[in-house]
Amino acid sequence: MKFLRLIILYIFIFIVILLNGCGDTKETEKLKNSDNYDLSADQISWDVKVFFYDSSFTKAILKADKARIFANRAETWLNGNVKVNFFSKDSSAKSSVLTSDSARVDDRTKDMRAMGNVVVISEKNHTRLETSVLYWDNKNQKLYSTEFVKITAPKEKIQGYGFESDQNLNNYRIFKVSGEQK
Repeated sequence: MKFLRLIILYIFIFIVILLNGCGDTKETEKLKNSDNYDLSADQISWDVKVFFYDSSFTKAILKADKARIFANRAETWLNGNVKVNFFSKDSSAKSSVLTSDSARVDDRTKDMRAMGNVVVISEKNHTRLETSVLYWDNKNQKLYSTEFVKITAPKEKIQGYGFESDQNLNNYRIFKVSGEQK
């Protein structure tokens, strides 16, 4: 649990450092001259790839087509093919993967909302979660959703509305559940 919390913290620290000074002047000037200036990002970057290390150990690799940082709102938006590969410290093998179309991160709390075709696959217990919106509560180290979710595990297929789980999909609960046991 501390592992994922640290990864999320490092992700946003490194994104801010990586993107410092990056931006598209033409896009920024266009937005400054429009009525939507408050929606313009302070920093923009394309083809983002960030590595997160602890000494020589790679904790995670984050990729996204585009990242936008909004300093006045303390929020970071990731768009297009968002993918985070998490790695096990014990074996250096990939432990899980989160993919989504986009994500928004509260830079103050480090809470995240992944949106659009969200899939989390736990390599350890071969469990797959699918939903349209998934929230990460950084303080409590919990995943949750109020939307329709589908979980496929080796011994069961469960679906329903509303979901909460630990970060490794070991202990999950679906509200308004339906499904089948193998």
